[in-house]
Amino acid sequence: MALILLASACLLAVTLGYVSLCAGSPFGTCRKCRGFGYAMTTDRKGRLKRGKHCRRCDGHGKRIRVGRHLYNLWLRTYRDATPTPRKTFAPKG
Repeated sequence: MALILLASACLLAVTLGYVSLCAGSPFGTCRKCRGFGYAMTTDRKGRLKRGKHCRRCDGHGKRIRVGRHLYNLWLRTYRDATPTPRKTFAPKG
């Protein structure tokens, strides 16, 4: 029983940590180009040089985190499904 309680507490702590990370910093570095915005290649002498433009992050070096992307999808779905309140104007008098 104590092991299940400990595991659920750890899972809750990790989840809340990731939620706070996505709220505080919604963009992370691109895993493909490692934040450069382009791939690093080497020439024949072994020196680093700028490679091709990164297609995954479109050359920005930043990508939206998975948790923030899921939150944005949920928020868009909620906004599309919720009707907007109708504004009525009462005559002044």
